[in-house]
Parts: sequence; structure tokens; C-alpha cells
Amino acid sequence: MSGTFVGMPAFPKAAREAVHDERLRGNLRHATHTIRDKRARAVAELDDWAALREAGKRIKDDTLRRLDTYLLQLEESVTAAGGTVHWAADAAEANRIVTDLVKATGETEVVKVKSMATQEIGLNEHLEAEGIAAYETDLAELIVQLGEDRPSHILVPAIHRNRGEIRDIFRDRMGSWGRPAPDGLSDTPAELAEAARLHLREKFLRAGVGISGANFMVAETGTLVVVESEGNGRMCLTLPETLISVVGIEKVVPTWRDLEVFLQTLPRSSTAERMNPYTSMWTGTTDGDGPSAFHLVLLDNGRTEALADEVGRQALRCIRCSACLNVCPVYERAGGHAYGSVYPGPIGAILTPQLRGTASEVDASLPYASSLCGACYEVCPVAIDIPEVLVHLRERVAEEGGRGHRLERAAIKASTWVLDHPGALTAGERLASAARKALPKRLPGPGARQWTDHRDLPELPAEPFREWWRKNRT
Repeated sequence: MSGTFVGMPAFPKAAREAVHDERLRGNLRHATHTIRDKRARAVAELDDWAALREAGKRIKDDTLRRLDTYLLQLEESVTAAGGTVHWAADAAEANRIVTDLVKATGETEVVKVKSMATQEIGLNEHLEAEGIAAYETDLAELIVQLGEDRPSHILVPAIHRNRGEIRDIFRDRMGSWGRPAPDGLSDTPAELAEAARLHLREKFLRAGVGISGANFMVAETGTLVVVESEGNGRMCLTLPETLISVVGIEKVVPTWRDLEVFLQTLPRSSTAERMNPYTSMWTGTTDGDGPSAFHLVLLDNGRTEALADEVGRQALRCIRCSACLNVCPVYERAGGHAYGSVYPGPIGAILTPQLRGTASEVDASLPYASSLCGACYEVCPVAIDIPEVLVHLRERVAEEGGRGHRLERAAIKASTWVLDHPGALTAGERLASAARKALPKRLPGPGARQWTDHRDLPELPAEPFREWWRKNRT
């Protein structure tokens, strides 16, 4: 996985700073509550929602079990339809492939559809280093790019910004990227949207290369699918002469019939709509209609390693709806930046450590960025048991060691010895009771101190339970 976000502090430190930002918490609270309430109403309209959820789970699991077969079928179908398939083992290879394809066209600008995969590999930064300007055309992604910010939500990348902040970003930054914001721009949604539309129009009309991801890939026909709400995706997918799609290998589905399930569950779980306003599908190339050259870059980047984990592989079912983020009490308070990854929230806490490993401090901390309340599992449209995977990854992190886990092991070992020696346990209990008034109210050490900063330690009794029992019950 790309190192774009590596170097950030571990989740506890980043979250501690975020929760003191009252404006951030207010923005997140308002947005997540609004989205999840709308989603609940949209899902309640379907009597067979539970059956659709189970169907999506089974389709994804069956596809992952035979992923090699379906990927080869997809390659054959895309090639037969006039497209070209490239295989990328990691972020570096994917970036090199895309850069070479863009340079071969002679273009120095590209327009982009919102894509988690390209964010994952740090494609924009790589293209910039190679002298190629990549313009985000999704409204929220545009806000993030103009503000030199990072996305903080899978569906709504600029969820941490309010309208006033967005207006200021447009006023200050649009002119350096192209058409400036209109004079006297207010923070009303209609004016902000119109400013973005005018700014992007010139980019759509002159773009020679479009770059996208895909929500799904249909193996039997080689068809790619992008669902979106603004129409910018349709412009990027149809106007440029060359289209390059970077897609994770787990996004394949076997047939059109399988796709039907997800086109019902994804819109309701993400934007709380019965159907996305724009559902774009393309199969290879067609003379005189759309791009004349289509390239599909199939991205591994840690996915096959995740696939080998019988518990963790269920994270690859994810269809990027972001429903888990909108119900998570931890995400609501800490925000997406604290996760140090383009995949924030509960799904990021299990996906990122599998794609990126747990060697860095931030990645090792992500499986602990949860209260294990289970709300994420309840809303997941493909029934990913996120709490189960979180506990599984915590075990992996603990096995790999680290200062905190070494101390924990030492404490457990010492406790085991004491419990195996009743005489030592009795002496320790008597000593603790005798010295109870001299014991500190807060535990030493940074980790323990965080716990007792907001909690009182229980008071020790005047005599151990064994002594009391001996006096009163024998």
C-alpha cells in the first residue's frame, strides 16, 4: 500500500487531538446523523433487505474463493471488447503503468472520477511528480484537493468541512487551479455547486485522458460500473479519448445477475437513495462513441495476502458504502484523519492493517480504534463482521510484540505465578489492604494514566476477602 499517510501518529494520539476540535465534532455529528437516519428509512422500504444482504455476502464469498478464475475471465472479456488489461502487484507498479499510459498520449492533464484505489496508491502525487496535473472532479474531492487537505470519509471526503469553510477554499484557491470563483460567492449550496460546475466545465471539455476506479467489474462481459450522484463521472468516462481505470481485484462479480443485488444495496446504504442518479457502464471501446482507448489496471497491493487470512478476508467483501462510518461512535468523535489512511472508520481499521501491514505505529493501533459495539456489523450490506476481524487483528498485533504488549505479557506472567502460589497471593492481599491509604489515586505510566484520568480506582477493603470469610463463615 502507498505510504501517502504513513508518518502520522498512532490513532490514540491523533484521535485525542481531534476530539478537542469542537467545530470538527459538530460537522461530523450533523453529517453522520443525517446520513444514517436517511439510510435507515431507505432500507426499511425493502421487505427483503435481510435476504439481499445475505445474497451479497454469499456472492462476494463465492467470488473470493474462485477469484483467480473470475479475474482471468474478466481479462478475456475486456480484451475481446477492445480494452487492454494490465496487472499491478503493488502501488509502485500501478503508478508506473498509469504514468506511462498518460505520457504515451502526450497529455499533461487528466480528469479523475472519485476513486479510493487511486487514493490508496497515491496516484495524484505520483503524477504530479512526473509533470502531470490530475484534477479531481467529484465536488467533495475537489474541495479536498483545492484545500490541500486529505479525505476523511469514504463517501463524503469533505465531511469535516462546513459551507463557510468551503466558500473560503473556493475563493482563495480556485483561481490557481483554473477558473476562479465568482465575485461575491456566498456559502449557499446552490452558489457553491455552480462555482464548482463552471470551474470544472473547462477541464472536462479539454481533457484528453480520464482516470477512474470502478464499483464493480462483471467477469462474464468485461463491463465496468461506476455509480455516482453528480454527473462528473459520466463526463470523465465519456469525453476523453483515453480512459484508464484502476480497480482492486476484489471488485469483480461473476455475472450481471449478481450485479443486480449490489445495485439495490449500495445506493441505499451509501447515499440513502433507491437508485444512484448516474449509473455508468462501459464494455471495452466502441467506434465513434466514448473513449477510443480503454485500459484496465487490476490492482493487488496486499489483497492476495488478505485473501489468505480466513478471518480477515471478509474485509474484501466491502463495497465502499461507508454505512459503518456513519454509525460508529469512535469515528463520529475522532473523524477520518485520525485513522492515517484513505480508508477511515471501522472498515479502515480492518482493511488498512491487512493491506499495509502492522509494522508502523499507526497501522498497529488501528485494530484498537473501536469500542466493539457491533453497530458497524449491523448496518453492513454484505455482513462483514468487523468486530470479529478487529479482535483477530489485535491478536496478530499482540503476537508481533511491541513495548505495551511486552509489559502486558510480563504482567500476565507475574499474575499467573502469584495465582499458582496461594501463600504469595495471601501475603500480597494483606500488604495491599494494610497500605491502602498510601496507594496512589492514579496509576503510573502513560497508558494506565489515561485510564485513571477520568476514572476513580476502586478502594481496597480494610481486610482481604479471605480474612473476612475466615472470621465470619468458618
